[in-house]
Formats: sequence, C-alpha cells, structure tokens
Amino acid sequence: MKKLVIIPAYNEQASIKKTVQDIRDNAPEFDYVVINDCSTDDTLKVCVENGINVLKLPINLGIGGAVQSGYLYAYRNGYDVAVQFDGDGQHSAKYLENMAAAIEENDADMVIGSRFIENKGFQSSFMRRVGIKHFNVLIKMLTGKVVTDPTSGMRMVNRDIIKLFSEDYPKDYPEPESVVQIITMGKKVVEIPVIMNERTEGVSSISPLKSIYYMIKVTIAMVIARIRG
Repeated sequence: MKKLVIIPAYNEQASIKKTVQDIRDNAPEFDYVVINDCSTDDTLKVCVENGINVLKLPINLGIGGAVQSGYLYAYRNGYDVAVQFDGDGQHSAKYLENMAAAIEENDADMVIGSRFIENKGFQSSFMRRVGIKHFNVLIKMLTGKVVTDPTSGMRMVNRDIIKLFSEDYPKDYPEPESVVQIITMGKKVVEIPVIMNERTEGVSSISPLKSIYYMIKVTIAMVIARIRG
C-alpha cells in the first residue's frame, strides 16, 4: 500500500522535528506531510531547515481544515491509506504498521489508535476523560457501536474515506463527529490498543473555556450527523 502520515501542526516548533524523526525511524514505509497551519512561531522554519516535507497553508484553517488539506493531498497523490498523527509528540510511530495491518485484516474503513483498550500510558486529564466518556456514550446511543477513544487524533483511513474527507470534513474538533458520520454511512471502524505520551513541549489549543464549547458544539454536530445519515 501507498501510505501517508498527515501531521497537522500549529506552533509546534519544539516538537515537530522529533515527531518526524519518530516516523522516519519507526515507520520508514510511510510517507509524511506536515500541514503548517499558519504557525506564528518557527514551526515552518524548523521544517525547512531540516528538510521536512511541509505544506504551508496561506491562512489559518484550524484543526479540521488542516487535516482536510492533508486528506486532499493524500487523494490527489494516490495514497491508499492516510493516518492523522499529532505534531506534539503524543503519538508513537511504532504503531503505524499495526494500524495498516488492521485496515487490511479487518477490511476496515477506519482504524483508531485507542489508549483506553489496555489503559496504559498517558490517559489524558480528568476533565478530558469526562468529555471522552460523554462522547463514548453518545456514539453508542446514536450508532449502536462502541468506540472507546472517540477523540483520538491517531486515525487511519482507507482510500474511500480519504476521498470522502477530502471533500467534506468537520472544521472544529472533528474526530467524534466524523466517526459518527462514517458509521452512519455503514462504514467499518475498528480500534487497536496504543500507548500515548504526555505532551512535553508547547501548549494545547484546547483551554478550559474551549472545552465547554467543544462539548456543546460537538454534541450537536454528532446528532446532526446521525440525522443526516
């Protein structure tokens, strides 16, 4: 398979080099592209100086727009699978081959790397775990399916979903909404266990106030995605 890692990056100058090196060392059969979402720090400079494949967006699109740009890149360049991979060092590239194998073995449309199957490694903050549980329950209510880590940013999709997401992708906090979207379409989603790391550099874009907005907005969006079918 032709495989791509999509790395959305906003102000990740401290971690982007290490993130890319992890992919080079532990998933050498994957290509990668950093989507620089108009960072105001030296993320772009670090990429250029270190020969990192980077796509520079002309305006800040937010996480959804940045990831969708990556899917569009993947579709136009003929990739069979694409995986979203955070630029902050929280994800580990050693799991990427396992995810690709799971796509094939399960004939799946999406594989999610879940930190809550084996409950090892960094489990996120208490408040975020409350939010994750909320979305877990909501997805079960809306679709009948259990997704243990619906907010995971480590997600691999096949060619059909690459095309779908390149054309239509949620703009804000897209992970739970897009999971409901494709399950409602009859697509197959599976999870595999992964261990995630705690962020050691930079600052998360999700503040406590944004977390409240996140819960309300995404809950409404998930219900609408289910109704639209």
